[in-house]
Amino acid sequence: MKCTEIIRRLEVLAPPRFAQEWDNTGLLAGRSNKEIRKVYLAVDATDEIVEDAIELEADLLLTHHPLIFKPLKAVTEENFISRRVLRLLQADMCCYAMHTNFDVMGMADAAADELMLRNRQVLQVTCEDEISKEGIGRYGRLPRVMTLSECALYVREVFRLPAVRVYGELEGSVEIAAVSPGSGSHMGEYALQAGVDVLITGDIDHHTGIDLAARNIAVIDAGHYGLEKIFVPYMKDYFSRNMPELRIECAPEKSPYAVL
Repeated sequence: MKCTEIIRRLEVLAPPRFAQEWDNTGLLAGRSNKEIRKVYLAVDATDEIVEDAIELEADLLLTHHPLIFKPLKAVTEENFISRRVLRLLQADMCCYAMHTNFDVMGMADAAADELMLRNRQVLQVTCEDEISKEGIGRYGRLPRVMTLSECALYVREVFRLPAVRVYGELEGSVEIAAVSPGSGSHMGEYALQAGVDVLITGDIDHHTGIDLAARNIAVIDAGHYGLEKIFVPYMKDYFSRNMPELRIECAPEKSPYAVL
């Protein structure tokens, strides 16, 4: 299958118009007319991931986070990002990113599904027309009323995490939860507007955590990768249902950091 045809189908799932203006999604390296037989799925295009994809002889590296965020002034071995681009081009491999467009049209509902949130609504509306509202994050009712401690353990179990960080009164009750995979420090105001009891997200800094807790919004920081790793199984399932002729390889689930 040509890369252009795969891109067409991916953009039905997550149209580029839903991406944020600052984002850099789409085909970031490689030939659009390349014949694709094997796809490698990962959250990030790290050195390790690029080398794994090359070793597995993948034709397309599909990631959530873009390989290139800032403009490259040169593509040489002197810069760690351009080195990755060079390695991909030397292997005649395409690299495609589905970032904030997927956050809006896939990631948010997938995370809410994992938590079994009911009566869900969009947390931060970024696109709206006469038919629907779309955007970042979702909020709704948890399967039952829980203590914050129980909810934290529930999040840890659902997303298969070694630990989570929690801000708020552990024995306080929570019923309405917001989930926003990725970096969620800026989502606090939207959680307050929605009137949720707990915000489940990642990359919460010290001041944001204690300030939200002081305003009666508990926070469960499950990590940036901890929530967004669902991109890989989600896309594996999408390919199996919509492009079964392609061979799919998945990056091993591995946190980018260790806690000692």
